[in-house]
Amino acid sequence: MDTTYLKENQDRFLTELIDWLRIPSVSADPKFHGDVLKAADYLKARFEEVGLDNVELCPTAGNPIVYGEKLVDPSLPTVLVYGHYDVQPADPYELWDSPPFEPVIKNEKIYARGACDDKGQVYMHVKALEVMKQAGDFPCNIKIMIEGEEEVGSNNLGIFVRANKEKLKADVILVSDTGMLANDEPSIEVGLRGLSYHEVEVTGPNRDLHSGLYGGAVANPINVLCKMIASLHDENNHITIPEFYNNVAELSAEEREELNRVPHSDDEFKKSIGLPDVYGEKGYTTVERVGIRPTLDVNGIWGGYTGEGAKTVIASKAYAKISMRLVPNQTSDEITALFQKHFTRIAPSGVTVTVKPHHGGEPVVTPTDSVAYKAAADAMETTFGKRPIPTRGGGSIPIVAMFKTELGLDTVLLGFGLDSDAIHSPNEHYGVFNFMKGIETIPHFYQNYAAAMK
Repeated sequence: MDTTYLKENQDRFLTELIDWLRIPSVSADPKFHGDVLKAADYLKARFEEVGLDNVELCPTAGNPIVYGEKLVDPSLPTVLVYGHYDVQPADPYELWDSPPFEPVIKNEKIYARGACDDKGQVYMHVKALEVMKQAGDFPCNIKIMIEGEEEVGSNNLGIFVRANKEKLKADVILVSDTGMLANDEPSIEVGLRGLSYHEVEVTGPNRDLHSGLYGGAVANPINVLCKMIASLHDENNHITIPEFYNNVAELSAEEREELNRVPHSDDEFKKSIGLPDVYGEKGYTTVERVGIRPTLDVNGIWGGYTGEGAKTVIASKAYAKISMRLVPNQTSDEITALFQKHFTRIAPSGVTVTVKPHHGGEPVVTPTDSVAYKAAADAMETTFGKRPIPTRGGGSIPIVAMFKTELGLDTVLLGFGLDSDAIHSPNEHYGVFNFMKGIETIPHFYQNYAAAMK
C-alpha cells in the first residue's frame, strides 16, 4: 500500500481526532449526556465524509449506536468493525498535567481522555477507510458499529444486536480496543478476562455519631468494611470466596511456559508504574497474574468525613466499589452470586450490608489458527516488519463473548495501544506513531482477509 496519502494528511487526521477528543463523551455521568450525543453526531459526519453508505444514528434505550457500511459485492466476505465513542470519567482532574478535554500533543503523544480508549483507535478505522477510498480499494464488505455505552457495561448493545442480526451479518468482527507489547514488539491479544462489578454499602447507626460518646460501643461501618475487604484475600493473595476457583481453567505447564515467552521484565514493569516490587497471587508470574488468573480489586472506597481539618464522627454508612476479573470457565452470573452470598455472610451482626451488582462480562479466548487472525498477523508483519506475538490481555471487553453467542462470530483484537498509555487514569495518552501505524495496518488486514477467503 502506498503511504504517500497517509503521510501527506497526517496533520489533518490528528486535528480531526483532537476535535473529537475535545467532546467530553463521559457515559457514566448524566451531566455529560449532551456531549455524548455530540460525539455521536461528530462520528456520524465523519462516516459520511469517508463514503460510507446507510450511515445512521441507531437509537437505543440509552446512547445511540453510530452505524455505516460499504457493501461492494455480496460475493465478498464481510467484516464488522466494533468500537466505542464514550470515555471514562476524567476525575481526579487535578492529577492531569493538562486538562483532559483540551487535547495536546507532547513528545509525539496525544494527551486527552479517550485518546487511546477508544476514540483514538476508533478513528484509525475511520481514516483507514478514507485511505482505502482514496486508493479506490475496498477488497471486502465493511460494516462499522460504534456504541456509546461501553464504559458503563454496554447494556443496550446486546438488545440492539439481537434485534438486528440480519443487519449485522458478517464473517468476522474486528476490534481495536486493546494494546500490544511495544512499538518494536507487535502483538495481538487472543484472550480477555471477564468481569463482575459491584457496589457495596455497609450501614451501622441511623446517623453519624460522636466518636467520643459512642466510640467502642457501636460497630463503625468504615472499620467493618475495611476488615471485610481485607478478608477477601489470604496471605498468599488467593481470593477467599468459597467456590470462587471451582471452574477456573488451569493451563498446562507447557501452556504456561509458552505464555511466559513474551518479552517481559519485572524491573521495567515496576519502574513504569513507580513501585518497589511486584505483588500478586503466590505461585504465578506477573505475566500470568494479569492474563490467566482471576482477581478481586477495590476500585473505590468512601464514607465519613473527608473534608479539611478534623471531625470526630463514626459514619452511619461506608461504601466501596469492587470488581473481579474472570478467566475461562468462570461466568459473571456465577461469580456475582458467590460474591453477594459471601460478602453478606461475613458481615458482623452490628451492621447491615447491601450488595448492588453493576455490570459483568464473560472471559473469552479467540483462535490463533483462523483465517482472520492470520490476516491480522500478516498485516502487522507487513507494517511493523516483525511477526506479532499472541498474548492474553488482562482487561475485559464483555461484548466479544456476546458477539460469539448472538452472531456466532469470532473477534480479532487488532489493538495498537500500550500499557503505558494510562487508560482509565490521569494523563491518558496515545502515540502519534501508534495512531498512524493503525491507519496503515488496517487496510492490509482487509486485503489479506479478502484474499484468503476467496
